[in-house]
Amino acid sequence: MEEHQQNAVPAHCPVCRTDLVVTRLQCPACGTDVAGTFTLSSLATLREPYASLIELFLRTRGNLKEMERTLGLSYPTVRARLEEALTAVGLGRESERVLDDEAPARRAEILDALERGEITAADAAARLRELKTRRSQR
Repeated sequence: MEEHQQNAVPAHCPVCRTDLVVTRLQCPACGTDVAGTFTLSSLATLREPYASLIELFLRTRGNLKEMERTLGLSYPTVRARLEEALTAVGLGRESERVLDDEAPARRAEILDALERGEITAADAAARLRELKTRRSQR
């Protein structure tokens, strides 16, 4: 049987970005069709850049230090981005204690962006003040 290159299943409508549903599946070996309405898993519908980050996490077997080297980012930044990805897929932690624990990672992310020249010193100062204000309001 001739092999065909398979494309990834699109997860979102190209027009309105609504999640798509699968209505037909086909066995490539025998041609059997299965029709119905099937939903894609939350991982299958995960948008970029989170999908690539989760894939890298799996590829590195969860080794954040290796992810840090691969991405060229600091450990706290990798950890913060991974937490964002987990939240996007519905697996984020939501306790107050965890939010407090993430403040140092968020500060490090802001400082890393400043160091890379992605934001100005004034932007970094404003973001750090906002972070401090949000933390004191809890």
